[in-house]
Amino acid sequence: MAALSPEDPCSYSRPDECKVNSLDLNLEVDFDSKKLCGYVDLTVERMKDGVQNLILDTRDIDIQKITDADNCQELKFSLGEKNTNFGSKLEVQLPLSSTKSKVRVHYETSPQSTALQWLRPEQTAGKRHPYLFSQCQAIHARSMVPCQDTPGIKVPYTAKVTAPRDITVLMSAVRSEPEAHPTDSSKLVHQFNQKVPIPTYLIAIVGGDIESRKIGPRSNVWTEKEMVEAAAFEFSETEKMLQTAEALMGPYIWGQYDLLVLPPSFPYGGMENPCLTFVTPTLLAGDKSLADVVAHEISHSWTGNLVTNRNWEHFWLNEGHTVFVERKITGRLHKSQALLEFMAAGRAKELKETIEVVLKNGPYTRLIPDLKGVDPDDAFSIVPYEKGFTLLFYLETLLGGPEVFEKFLRAYIEKFKQQSIDSDQWKDFLYSYFPDKKDVLDAVEWDKWFFAQGMPPIIPKYDDSLAVPCKQLCQRWSSAGDNELEQFDPSDLTSLTSVQVVEFLALLLEEPQLPVTKVQKMNELYKLNAVKNSEVRLRWLRLCIKAQWKDAIPHVLDFVNEQGRMKFVRPLYRDLYGWEEARPTAIQNFQTHRGEMHNTTATMVAKDLKLT
Repeated sequence: MAALSPEDPCSYSRPDECKVNSLDLNLEVDFDSKKLCGYVDLTVERMKDGVQNLILDTRDIDIQKITDADNCQELKFSLGEKNTNFGSKLEVQLPLSSTKSKVRVHYETSPQSTALQWLRPEQTAGKRHPYLFSQCQAIHARSMVPCQDTPGIKVPYTAKVTAPRDITVLMSAVRSEPEAHPTDSSKLVHQFNQKVPIPTYLIAIVGGDIESRKIGPRSNVWTEKEMVEAAAFEFSETEKMLQTAEALMGPYIWGQYDLLVLPPSFPYGGMENPCLTFVTPTLLAGDKSLADVVAHEISHSWTGNLVTNRNWEHFWLNEGHTVFVERKITGRLHKSQALLEFMAAGRAKELKETIEVVLKNGPYTRLIPDLKGVDPDDAFSIVPYEKGFTLLFYLETLLGGPEVFEKFLRAYIEKFKQQSIDSDQWKDFLYSYFPDKKDVLDAVEWDKWFFAQGMPPIIPKYDDSLAVPCKQLCQRWSSAGDNELEQFDPSDLTSLTSVQVVEFLALLLEEPQLPVTKVQKMNELYKLNAVKNSEVRLRWLRLCIKAQWKDAIPHVLDFVNEQGRMKFVRPLYRDLYGWEEARPTAIQNFQTHRGEMHNTTATMVAKDLKLT
């Protein structure tokens, strides 16, 4: 295998030797062949004397030719053997003339590009036109554009994208009005400019039958027209969230903050692409109860996009800080520190299940895992999110509470903005910011926090006042005999908020298996099979599987087939696999619907079902 970078175990590129400083795309979207076709201009700079080659990351990209963009002289290049995890190393022999060059790579993506999902019209809500969207995090940008696919460097980019006139194209950049194609009236040329340097995983593109609604002075929501009014309602508080985030972390520097509600196959809750956050339609609960995911993605505008992990081993710097800020935003909007801590306590239980049941206390439960030879997607879990949050919350309690620690957070953003850093740089800055707290910081078991497997060394004591009614209702259901079910009433749930209903069901999942009679009664009283809130649905369906209620299987299959968010799909498939009687049905359903799933989701579920 070709040597990977000493700075990033998931990239071939060597920006320490020759660095890409900007990226200019000129592409055409071809829905018939499921390809992006065109070229990219890379402005490159030799960082050391004597360097002859530019090294780029690629995966399944057809390189047609490479030229010096200034004089069209062809440049020699070689493409290394494909590695399953990391793609192929592309080496370009640079012109000898100067330290700076502009290299033009003519290429086509593959229909199997791991960054791109191409949907047929029937896979969309409107069923009128095909749809394209990208997901480049963690290392999939290399299958969309030859690049230095490491978060260790950041580049501004521009793009001109040609597409059929019926298709609206958006990117993670500021958009100009599309122009008529010079020779083909059936097409438009869409233009974009991202002036703020970003890592390649934040380059994003979408093309589809979509429209927008204004939801704030700097925000639109985009989606298919069938969902656009519901989305505008759901995300109407976006500007409040932005202003709350700015109060915590400083000015929002990206200009536009738009939201795009993707088709259901999108594998994540959200993706923080600059200027254009991608979100899953599973957030459309009808009551804004799941809009905190938007608070998470907004927070990334500072923690992740502005200050970025240097490589994927330090992913917690992105996600732990973002969860920490997201909960502060949610707590402030609801004027409730108790809500912040209630959410943290609930996710701590999910962290425990992930660490002990799914990851078996293995190497990917470390806050800083070793990713040498590892596809970062294989290590992806809630560990960097929740273990990272737990460390930050713990430090806040040690160092003087929110008023003190929030000033550190803002100083951290100011210190490292537009940089990519690692955990040692973060820790050194923490020590330098709190010089009078060295003894306190020295007492923190840093090696355990960063490198120990399993749960965090300390779980803070969270305010559990909002959890009390959830625990009481859970205990009533657990202890009630079959002849005592008349004590329950629909008002049991109507008196709880949606996040408390989620907690009630999560607590029941920790109890011994309920008899089928109880889950049937719960559904009869609470109408849980009809609930729209996807977080409630997930826990309710998991409870049904645990009780081995056969009537619930069709509802489970409906849920995993109608959306592709890994947070929901993977646990339900794992639960069905663990129920021996349901296992063949789960495998058959996956094989039937695999072609509709996002590549990342299909790959991970196949592993969950022991098919690879």
